[in-house]
Amino acid sequence: MTPPPTERTGTPEGSTGSTGFTGFPSAALDFYDDLEVDNTKSFWEAHKHVYAASVKAPMTALCTALEPEFGQAKIFRPYRDVRFAKDKTPYKTHQGAFVPVGPATGWYVELSPRGLRTGAGFYEAAGTRLASFREAVAHERFGRELEQMVAGLVAAGFELGGERLKTSPRGFDADHPRIELLRHKSLTLGRDHGFGPEIHTPAALDLVRDDWRTLRPLVEWLQRHCQD
Repeated sequence: MTPPPTERTGTPEGSTGSTGFTGFPSAALDFYDDLEVDNTKSFWEAHKHVYAASVKAPMTALCTALEPEFGQAKIFRPYRDVRFAKDKTPYKTHQGAFVPVGPATGWYVELSPRGLRTGAGFYEAAGTRLASFREAVAHERFGRELEQMVAGLVAAGFELGGERLKTSPRGFDADHPRIELLRHKSLTLGRDHGFGPEIHTPAALDLVRDDWRTLRPLVEWLQRHCQD
């Protein structure tokens, strides 16, 4: 359940300005609260100026501030692809941005009614890339590196995610010491920061930067071992 907007205030807010990223205003979270209730073209057309000023502009400024260290981000479009979806609502109820370092691999940041979320990992792999990942996981040295890295990140408050097989992948025994990692078809580590007062200020930039720096060893491991 999303708390009312009054519970999100309490510190000076910002969006963007000549000095760069200054935070996500409460209007951004309120916009997505309302969009979840009324996900229609008429609502969007009446409020797209709020999206532009309070969501897209600060997300762009945030990514611009992070670019010198991490690279250029792709800011995702707000429109859903509903061609093959049962859910035909036309607009995403979150704003994401992704910094790629390889195919479907890199850093992620998202704003939604639940607040700010950071993450990194590989979001899709198939064929030779998935085979390369599993070969590295099975390798005694490389696999233990990833296993220890993931355990440390989970202990630090990150959540392990990604699509996983329910059974063992072909060619690997069910009693393999890293079978849980081998089951992954994608692998991500993410952290929710909620909608605490700091996301309305420049401190949100530090939250994202610090998390991405913490996740850098994971991204670099995936760069080395998830190859076509």
